[in-house]
Amino acid sequence: MNSSETGTQDVGAETPAVVFRHASARWGNRVIWEDVNAEVGRGEFVAILGPNGVGKSTLVKAVLGLFPLSSGEVLVFGEEPGEANPRIGYLPQRRHFDPGVRIRGIDVVRLGFDGDSWGFPLPGLSRFSRRHRDADARVRAVIEMVGATGYAGRPIGQISGGEQQRLLIAQALVREPDLLILDEPLDSLDLPNQAAAAALLASVSKEAGVTILMVAHNVNPILSYLDRVIYLAKGGVASGTPEEVITQETLTRLYGTPIEVFRTSDGHLVVVGQPEAPHGDVHAHMVRQ
Repeated sequence: MNSSETGTQDVGAETPAVVFRHASARWGNRVIWEDVNAEVGRGEFVAILGPNGVGKSTLVKAVLGLFPLSSGEVLVFGEEPGEANPRIGYLPQRRHFDPGVRIRGIDVVRLGFDGDSWGFPLPGLSRFSRRHRDADARVRAVIEMVGATGYAGRPIGQISGGEQQRLLIAQALVREPDLLILDEPLDSLDLPNQAAAAALLASVSKEAGVTILMVAHNVNPILSYLDRVIYLAKGGVASGTPEEVITQETLTRLYGTPIEVFRTSDGHLVVVGQPEAPHGDVHAHMVRQ
């Protein structure tokens, strides 16, 4: 029976997926980031942006309850970090499968469903269980959702990086999470596969109602899909829509040096200035040069 049938309201549905309130994190005596105030609404597609070394992955670990705050708070579906983890699908930074890995893609996805089970199933019994049938159906459905049906039966070490990433996204989705957290899922993919993965994630967010919180190194493939961004830099934190945050004024304040922001005719961003950025380019997380 749902809440409309009982005449009561689902108050929890009004609670944001993630809320940071004056949150700060330290590693020993070093401040990683401080006074973070940001909100991720349910069903939103949100990117965590910023140069290397500013604590983007630490922000994700704080949401998962893996890194304690030094002050402030973070709430996940109104609960303390860690308590809502069964409702979260998590894809860590890019994993590489050696070409010799023989495990099938479908089995990698299945690990997301029952990878927390101990031991081995009893022969002849588990395949007839309700849980097993439900798991098989869900694995097939999520593989179809990410468009991987055609190669899910192949060894994962023998398919392309883009195909591997689709199956890893399927693994993170197999338990039907309310929140999907991805740590630089487009890294190491070529431009066509970046675009395809970004479109896939946007579709999952829109059609399945899954909230997506994603650490990104290059915002351009996902820019048109984003609802808001959380931008970390040594000069502080900014949160809001991409139009509000990725501006000359805001980035100049965050980096403490003059920054210019241009939008090309095809909608890509070009950020010009002298911030500390990896690989010697101006803003490796903003634009490929």
